[in-house]
Amino acid sequence: MQTLHTAPEPLPIHVVIVEDDLGFRDALSQIVQTVPDMRLAGMASTRAEGLALLQGPPADVLLVDLGLPDGSGIDVIRAAALQWPSCSIMVSTNFGDETHVMRSIEAGAAGYLLKDSSPAKMIDEIRSLANGGSPISPIIARQVLAHFRQAAAGKAGTQESTADPATQQSVLSAREKEVLNFITKGFSTPEIAKLMQLSHFTVRSFVRRIYSKLKVTSKAEAIYEAKTLGLLAD
Repeated sequence: MQTLHTAPEPLPIHVVIVEDDLGFRDALSQIVQTVPDMRLAGMASTRAEGLALLQGPPADVLLVDLGLPDGSGIDVIRAAALQWPSCSIMVSTNFGDETHVMRSIEAGAAGYLLKDSSPAKMIDEIRSLANGGSPISPIIARQVLAHFRQAAAGKAGTQESTADPATQQSVLSAREKEVLNFITKGFSTPEIAKLMQLSHFTVRSFVRRIYSKLKVTSKAEAIYEAKTLGLLAD
């Protein structure tokens, strides 16, 4: 009598998260722990803790935020690429500027997502990364393509000034402009979250990205700069 052999169950994806935004980290880790094909292998909220995790067994996927309180997540990416060579590394951050993007990729990141994706959507991206994909937010993909097109054309030394209003306006996404308008009208983060039907940590992510793109550090500066650049309706 012939014995039927069933295919072995695929091994779960072991995920490590290095993230200092507790709201985002908790939401993401909870979902990772509820899906059957993943296991949460570790969490860290600082650069030092992230580097310490690399002394343990390697994970399959490492998610790293760049803006950690004690240094850059790029250091964790660089160390992980050396110590966990079989691990797929993905950036999950608010920083979407070309410098952070290219430095992360050069350090060993295979994916780069901005925090405008829900934790549930991130699960699909983790699976894609573990299966050999390179999930990249559309705006980041355009930046990478533009970077290499510019390098190929020999225009590295003739970049247009980012102070041009039209350039600045194109950098802000429609969602970021919506958040910026609410900020201008005096709404708080919880109020904006309720109006936009988003979580408060997602709104905070939008605010930090706006600050980064406008090169400001406060709401007052953001409003002044946005008005100066013509990003706000009269």
